[in-house]
Amino acid sequence: MNGAQYIMKFLQQKQVHSIFGYPGGAIMPLYDAMIASPIKHYLARHEQGAAFSAMGYARSVNSVGVCVATSGPGATNLITSLADAKLDSVPLLVITGQVAMSTMGSDAFQEVDVLGLSLSVTKHSELVTDITQLPEVLETCYRLTMAGRPGPVLVDIPKDILLAELPAKMTSPEPAIPAVEMSVISGHQKQVAAINSLLAEAQKPLLYVGGGVGMAGALSELHTFVTRSGIPSIATLKGLGCLATSHPFYLGMLGMHGAYCANMAVQECDVLLVIGARLDDRATGKLSEFAPHAKVVHIDIDAAELSKRRTASISLCADIKQILPLLTTHFHMAAWQTYLADIKAKTTLCYQSFDNNGRPDAPALLRRLSDMLPEDAVVACDVGQHQMWVAQHMQFTRPCNHLTSGGLGTMGFGLPAAIGAKVARPASTVVTVSGDGSFMMNVQELATLKRYNLPIKIVLLDNQRLGMVKQWQELFNQARYSETDLSCNPEFTALAQVFGLQTRELRQPEETEAALKWLLETEQSALLHVRLDEQQNVWPIVPPNTANHKMWEQPRCTA
Repeated sequence: MNGAQYIMKFLQQKQVHSIFGYPGGAIMPLYDAMIASPIKHYLARHEQGAAFSAMGYARSVNSVGVCVATSGPGATNLITSLADAKLDSVPLLVITGQVAMSTMGSDAFQEVDVLGLSLSVTKHSELVTDITQLPEVLETCYRLTMAGRPGPVLVDIPKDILLAELPAKMTSPEPAIPAVEMSVISGHQKQVAAINSLLAEAQKPLLYVGGGVGMAGALSELHTFVTRSGIPSIATLKGLGCLATSHPFYLGMLGMHGAYCANMAVQECDVLLVIGARLDDRATGKLSEFAPHAKVVHIDIDAAELSKRRTASISLCADIKQILPLLTTHFHMAAWQTYLADIKAKTTLCYQSFDNNGRPDAPALLRRLSDMLPEDAVVACDVGQHQMWVAQHMQFTRPCNHLTSGGLGTMGFGLPAAIGAKVARPASTVVTVSGDGSFMMNVQELATLKRYNLPIKIVLLDNQRLGMVKQWQELFNQARYSETDLSCNPEFTALAQVFGLQTRELRQPEETEAALKWLLETEQSALLHVRLDEQQNVWPIVPPNTANHKMWEQPRCTA
C-alpha cells in the first residue's frame, strides 16, 4: 500500500464519506487512489470553493470537513479559506500535495512553502518527510481538528511520499479511541462555586451566548439552564440558533447590527455570563464602554480567549457542556425580566413589503422566506448587507442551520458552503442568500451544482452596489462613493440558466409570496433574482468607536 492509498483507507476508517477538492500534479497519486475508494469526491471549480464546501459540510453537521488540493497555486488558493476556518473555529482537515522531496528547495514547478504560509492561518500544520511518519501525522492532525477549540489543520505531503510504499505492519489505521471525558467537579469546583455565588447576588444578570456552545454540543444544557433560571440571553452572530428566536428569555443578537433590546441589556446588566464567545469588536463596540456596570464571567474551551479583550472577574477554561449543569438556576430578578420584556415588546420590528421607492424590502422578504422554510432548513449566506439582514430577520433553531463567515467576513462563502451543507444533509432544504457583489466571488461553483445535480435554492439580492461598503461611505465618509457601483453586473438570470438553473426575477413586492413559493417548490437548483433599491441600508448600526447603546436606528414600532 502506498501513501496515497493509506490516506484514503485512513479517511474511510474515520467514517469520512465525502471530500472536496481539485486535482493537480503533486496530488495526482491521491486522486488515483480515490478511484478504488468508496469515499465520494466532489470536484469544485476553485480550491477556495472546495475548502468553503468542506466548511459548510463541517458546520452543518458539527463534524470534520476534508478538502484536498495540489501544490503551488492549489495550496495558495486555500489560504483565505483556512483563515476563515481558523477565525470561526471550523474543524477542517486539509491535505495538500507538495513537490517531490528531491526537488524541494530548488524552486521547482509549483513549489511553494505551504507549511510556512499556513502557520498563521491554521491550528496546526505538518510536512510529511518520511512515509513512516504518515500514519501518526494523519492520526494526530485529524484528532487536533476537533480537540479543544476546533480549527483547520493542514498536512502537506510530497508526491514521492504519496507514491512510497508503507511497511506492511503500518497499513492498518488504528481504530479511533474514544475521548476520555474528565470530570470538571474536582478540577473547577472552586471556580464554579465562585460563579454561582456571583450569580446568586446578581439583580440584572445576562447570558452572552457564542458559537462555542453549539460546537460543544451543549444546546440541550443551555436550553435547560435558561429555561430553569429565566436568565435573559443574547447571542453573537455565530451563536444564533443556540436558543430559538421564539424563546421567551431570548433578546436577540448584540453588536454593530444587533437588536436594540440586546444592546441595552448589555449596557445595564450587573453580571455578564459569557459562554463560548470571544468578545470580538463587532459585538462589543467601543470596548471601554462595553457592559460598564457588569462583572464579567467568561467560560470558554480556549484559555487564550479568557480576559483577552475584557478582563473577567472570574474566568474558567472548561467544556461548556459539563459546566452548564453545575451553574445555579435560582435568580431573583422579576423586575429585570419585566423591564427587558417591555423594551423588547416596544421595539418589535416593523415589516413592510416594499421600501420607500417601491422596490421589494429585503428584511420583509427574508422574514417571509424564514417563515416558509422547514425548521431543519440550512441557510448559507455571503458577507455584506444581506448577511446582516439574514441575521436580523431570519429565525434559527440550531446554529448548524445558519452558515456565515463571521470572523473573517469572506465574500464568496455562501454558495460553496451551501454545496457542502447539501452534501452533508441531503434531506434538508438548503438556501443561499447572496448579494450581487459576493455572488460573483465564487460564481464558478454553479458548475458544481450542475455537475452533481444539487437542488440548492439561491436568493440573490441585487442592488448593483457593493452594499455594505457603500453604506459606510454614505454614513461615515460624507457620501463620497468610490468603486462601489456594480451597475455593470451581468444579467444574473441568464448567467444562471447557462449553468442549468431554473430562474425567476422579482421586481414587484406584490409578487413576493408567489416567487418564494416557486423557489422552494422547484425540485432542482433555482435562483430568485431580487432587484433592490441601492439606497436601502442595514439598520440599526453602531458607528465606529461608539458604545453599543448609541446605535443609530430606523423608525421602529412603538407597540
